[in-house]
Amino acid sequence: MAGHARIGLDIGGTFTDVVLETDTQRFTAKVLTTPAAPEEGAMEAMEAILKLSGVQPTAVTEIIHGTTLATNAIIERKGARTAMLTTRGFRDVVEIGTEGRPDQYDVQLIKPAPLVPRRYRFPVRERIDAQGQTLIELDQEEIRRLIPMLRQEKIESVAIGFLHSYVNPRHEQIAAELLAQALPELSISLSSEVSPEFREYERFSTACANAYLQPLMARYIGRFETLRRQRGFQCPMLLMLSGGGLTTVDTAKTFPVRLVESGPAGGAIFAGIIAKRCGLKEVVSFDMGGTTAKLCFIDDGVAQTSRSFEVARVYRFKKGSGLPLRIPVVELVEIGAGGGSIARVDQLGRIAVGPESASAEPGPACYARGGLMATVTDANLAMQRIDPLKFAGGDIVLSAQAAHLAIQTHIATPLNLTTEAAAFGISEMVDENMSNAARVHGIESGKNVSSRTLIAFGGCAPLHAARVAEKLGISRVIIPASAGVGSAVGFLRAPIAFEVVRTQYQRLGSFDHTLINQTLAEMRTLSYDIVSRATRSALHTLRRAYMRYVGQGHEILIDLGNTQFDANSGEQLRAAFEAEYTRVYGRSLGGLADIEVASWVVTVTTDPMPDPVTSLQMTTTKPVKTESHRQVFDPGTRRIIAHRIYERSELTNGLVIAGPAIIVEQETSTVISPSFNAQLNQFGDIELTREAISS
Repeated sequence: MAGHARIGLDIGGTFTDVVLETDTQRFTAKVLTTPAAPEEGAMEAMEAILKLSGVQPTAVTEIIHGTTLATNAIIERKGARTAMLTTRGFRDVVEIGTEGRPDQYDVQLIKPAPLVPRRYRFPVRERIDAQGQTLIELDQEEIRRLIPMLRQEKIESVAIGFLHSYVNPRHEQIAAELLAQALPELSISLSSEVSPEFREYERFSTACANAYLQPLMARYIGRFETLRRQRGFQCPMLLMLSGGGLTTVDTAKTFPVRLVESGPAGGAIFAGIIAKRCGLKEVVSFDMGGTTAKLCFIDDGVAQTSRSFEVARVYRFKKGSGLPLRIPVVELVEIGAGGGSIARVDQLGRIAVGPESASAEPGPACYARGGLMATVTDANLAMQRIDPLKFAGGDIVLSAQAAHLAIQTHIATPLNLTTEAAAFGISEMVDENMSNAARVHGIESGKNVSSRTLIAFGGCAPLHAARVAEKLGISRVIIPASAGVGSAVGFLRAPIAFEVVRTQYQRLGSFDHTLINQTLAEMRTLSYDIVSRATRSALHTLRRAYMRYVGQGHEILIDLGNTQFDANSGEQLRAAFEAEYTRVYGRSLGGLADIEVASWVVTVTTDPMPDPVTSLQMTTTKPVKTESHRQVFDPGTRRIIAHRIYERSELTNGLVIAGPAIIVEQETSTVISPSFNAQLNQFGDIELTREAISS
């Protein structure tokens, strides 16, 4: 095939998804992830898509890559041997944390263990105050005395986090130079570069995470770069960031902590595109893959974002039980409810699912690759939702016998249930977990879930979307074209972008517009330099600030516009803050309290890549010949019902399919419950419309 092509590559915990787009066509594929050497599975996926499309490696003009490797390395504690240098007296900040507790009354509360153990956290004599003035000079000899110990302990990476370095990074920079001269192979992360904001616990934690990931991600990216060039791919590669932008390989190696949640960020972009082209103002995206499920609120095509994120939570769904990261991130709720999530009977005799996953190796029992535990995929197979001969396009033949045995052994027998009832219990618990997480996230965000459209994608989401919608009271569900590889498609639409955040404390009552103009200009230059290395496209600047009333502990984000500040800007910022504060909280304090700016944010970005999907303009409604009928257990009615089977590739625009039915395609299957009708829209998306409320 002539012409050029772009590839989107998403390495998940169970599957590696790949999408190839030319000017006129899109090709998709899935392969099992290879956890021991992820680059091998990635290359297998890329070669499979080239074979399918007929595109030569030299015709590929760009590779966009996202991965869960950074997230998994923190969760599984498989990062580098890391040390930390910090101001004397602050050695235990990363362990003490804040006064927040995920469970106020749990006397046996377990806190997340720091990534750097105490024996590798080294206090150093130095002190800079909150205004950036040096109180105690850095003891450079103390740094030099640590070098033999770092070498002896085979430390691979060091995080340097000094108090108030966000205002004045000089001591951190000196310490880094001393270490780099003596240990040139050492990876070094400065908190003043990784997260130059106040709140030392979050800043130190983020710097430690970055250092913990640096050697691992640098090695992986290096291996993948070498392997792909050996196979003939000479094009540039960009990596997906957690905040929804793309960046260069060098920047990703420097700030690997920003790759955490890169896959889900691509999914949110994908859902935003679907929402825009379908004219939907308020949607909730539902991304369920092999390991986890993610939910995100999207308004006017734009996903919610945040500056804080927790990874490796000790307690599911509980804020404050994970390691805090201060990075730009798409705000979503994630639960351990993917196709590979393991089901078990807990101490109270209840079915519990996840967060443990069978992953790609050994995988669910039905994969017949050595897995013995019952999983969500095993339950879906036992309920006849999945054709064992057509799973993953027929590349993986599933064993119904192995699935039934696992469910019988671990769930049905202990609870004195039939295999079918146990499979239903697994599925129902997963669907309830996801719908409950959506309800809680909606309450926390002040958003009504039931009035939104559900956009479902990922290999497992279309199997569960109708039931989740029933539980949430949602009446419309969209299963997009290429739903099974949605995150990888989202990568191809993402803009190249980089965000810089910096704390420069200001009260509006004494606003120094000259200082802030200079600060914002420096931030734009830094962000512009990073983005311009990856593109020659036109760049746009977005300036925002985190503001609050004096004495408050949390901030809200305010758009600053792009004009230079002057002597009147303090009052203009006050008006903008109070308008947004009133929108969020229902009222403002007026002139009763001064307002302060905690942090400034500058983002430089390109325009998003255009969506190439056009109207199919098909008007025929000729009935599609069904493959067969299949007897499928329906959770809503708790009965086994005959479901008609349709091939998605054979559907025509305008054909209405009344549930119960199943629409099968290469990467996934869509279950249409009896309470929904389905129809293909002009973009090739399946739209489910709820006709009746199912109990």
